[in-house]
Amino acid sequence: MNETLVAIPSRLKATRLPDKPLADIHGVPMIVHVWRRAVEARVGRVVVATDSPEIAAVIEAAGGEAAMTRDTHTTGSDRIHEALSRLDPDGRIKVIVNLQGDLPTLEPRLVQDCLKPLASGGVDIATLVAEIRDLGERTNPNVVKAVGTPVDEATGLPLRDAGQSRRLRALYFTRATAPTGDGPLYHHIGIYAYTRSALDRFVSLPPATLECRERLEQLRALENGMRIDAMIVETVPLGVDTPDDLEKARHMLVQKG
Repeated sequence: MNETLVAIPSRLKATRLPDKPLADIHGVPMIVHVWRRAVEARVGRVVVATDSPEIAAVIEAAGGEAAMTRDTHTTGSDRIHEALSRLDPDGRIKVIVNLQGDLPTLEPRLVQDCLKPLASGGVDIATLVAEIRDLGERTNPNVVKAVGTPVDEATGLPLRDAGQSRRLRALYFTRATAPTGDGPLYHHIGIYAYTRSALDRFVSLPPATLECRERLEQLRALENGMRIDAMIVETVPLGVDTPDDLEKARHMLVQKG
């Protein structure tokens, strides 16, 4: 646990839901709910990386740790890299989880699942996917699809029997409906675990061609020969982007009670 950092990038510049991290969910700011879920995962130190004194204040009031960063970052990866550099200049932290700050209903075990592919070695970045069950999501460009080949859960080596696999080696990510033909489609869940060297390299790379075309940051890694593996999980956490999403989150957290 001393070698793992869970970093939650957070800012106040959302357009569809202004001041989103501070949105009230049963008397608690949303970012505090996410911080709590990360702590409950019990995988390592948890830090909220932010350029907002208001976000830092609510996290610290809840007993958490906030790291102030510049307000010029365009991606969460850049923000957590700055926080990491300040918090651990000696390089003791070896694995960094990038956890989005708009997932208040996140199941903590998903953070644990995201780390699993890194254990076998040879993987730069780990993430999560879930099989698409809703037919409408197959053609929805807002649902990012992961295209991958099955690999052994423990070793990361290719498998002949795809039915036995709970892990994929990612070949591509797209907003289109892919791949074609019979078989499952997978919804990509935007939680990432990086080795430290992979994060250092990733943020040093310029935006790539397909990354810009698809508007998917993770394609920068694939276009530069980095390996991304994804664990297959059963649930997709609710990402809060709109007022309707916020109401859903409030309802779900009451149900979990």
